Formats: sequence, structure tokens, C-alpha cells
Amino acid sequence: MRKILLPVFAFIILMNVSRTAGAQNAPVIADAGTATGREVTLIAPGGIRAAVEQLIPDFEQKTGFKVIATFVSGGGSKQQVLRGDLFDLPIVQPPYPDVLASGYVVESSATPLASVAVGVAVKKGAPKPDISTPAAVKKMLLDAKSITCPDAATGAAAGVSINEMLKKLDIDEKVEPKIKRLRGSGPGGAGGGTAVSATVARGEAEIGMTFISEMNDPGIDIVGVLPREVSPRTTLVGFVSTHAKNPEAAKALLQYLSSAKATAVYASLGMEPGR
Repeated sequence: MRKILLPVFAFIILMNVSRTAGAQNAPVIADAGTATGREVTLIAPGGIRAAVEQLIPDFEQKTGFKVIATFVSGGGSKQQVLRGDLFDLPIVQPPYPDVLASGYVVESSATPLASVAVGVAVKKGAPKPDISTPAAVKKMLLDAKSITCPDAATGAAAGVSINEMLKKLDIDEKVEPKIKRLRGSGPGGAGGGTAVSATVARGEAEIGMTFISEMNDPGIDIVGVLPREVSPRTTLVGFVSTHAKNPEAAKALLQYLSSAKATAVYASLGMEPGR
């Protein structure tokens, strides 16, 4: 019996040694959720979300960094920077003297990424109104039975821009009863632009207005962008944070977001590259 057991015990010991050696020689795969040294965090307005989400996978593949992105409203991103929330790379909209004064961003790192216009959409197949001139836009809004746009109260830059346009055209009080201002499902009501497109696609509003980069619902037709005379473009500017955990990673991401590849993505979404 003893002669039989000895070879068995020897075999078991040999297998355990082999497994231990294999484990020691195996490559270590870092957990992206815990390897914070390989993460770079970003906060940005919803107007650039579609572009950033398209660009992140290629950046991650090329650099090995994991991008943790948070998308909020335009006003929301600025407020989080002013509070000193910990992000490696914040993207904000001008004017931003308060952001510079906060000391939470590296002023010399300011990089214009893209600008975005407010667009007009209708339900797929519906007649497209004329929006080629301020007068045509005014007529469209007065004739429309229902209008929807992001809620400026959430800090949505598109909503703020639309409110300013209505005042400039002197029709804010006339169209107010037929405007449905929407909040999204994101932090602080972010994502109102997506909600606008969905509402128009369902036929619940005749005219939808939001940043053109957010108009990606297959159930809508994009009429075009509003004239600059009534709706100036909104610029998106990236910074490296002064409390970035990995400044080099933040710089690399910011450089990538202003690269030729990024420029092509911005253009494909109806945005105007910052450079």
C-alpha cells in the first residue's frame, strides 16, 4: 500500500509546483477599474458627447489608457470645474474667466476642439421649413404648432442659446405657450438634446431644436442649422486639470481630441473643428 501511495503523492506535489510556476510566469492583466494610474477622467458637455464616444476606443487602443468620461450640461461641466471636482481633462464653453480664476485648470493648455450649431429637426418625412434667414426662422417658429428644445434651467447650452434667439427675434412671449423644454436622464438633467430628437421622432412636437451633433435619432429629418445672425456657434475648449492624477495622460487625450482624426469625426457630426 505504501509503495502505491508514494508515487501518487509525488505526482500531486509535482502538479502543484507546476501550477505555481505557471502562475508566476503568466502575464499580469491589470483591472481597468482599479489600475487608476492607467485611467484618465474627462468631463464634457453633451454637445461633444457623440464625437468623444466615437474617438475614445481608438485612443484607448493606441495608448493603453482607460478613459472614464462623464457627460453633463454645458453649465454643469463648468460648475463642476469651479467646485474643484477631480477630473483630469475638463471641456467647457466660453466665456470661462471664472474657470481660469479658479486655478483648477492649466491656462496654457486651453485647446479649442470644435464649435457646434443649433439645428432644426422635423419628424421623418415631414415638410422641411425654410430656415435660411432670420426672417424665415421667425416665421417658422410663429407658424409651428409645437416646439421642443433642451431646458436651459439645467444649464443646457443649446437651451440657453435658443432662449437668447427668441428674445433677439422678439417672439419669446408669443411662442412660449407652445414650447416644451426637456430634461434628459443624465446628471442634472443632461441629455435634453437626445430627448428633443426622440420627442420629434414620436410626432409629439412639430419642430425640434438642439445642437446638431445631438440629432442622431433615425426617426427625424435634419432641416439644417440656424443662421449665425440669430444663433452664434458654441465653442468647446479642453483643458488639462491642475489636479490631474496623470498629467501626461491628460495631455495625450487632449492632443488626440484636437488631432486630424478628431477633426474628421467632428465634421461628420456637423460640427466645425476648433483648428
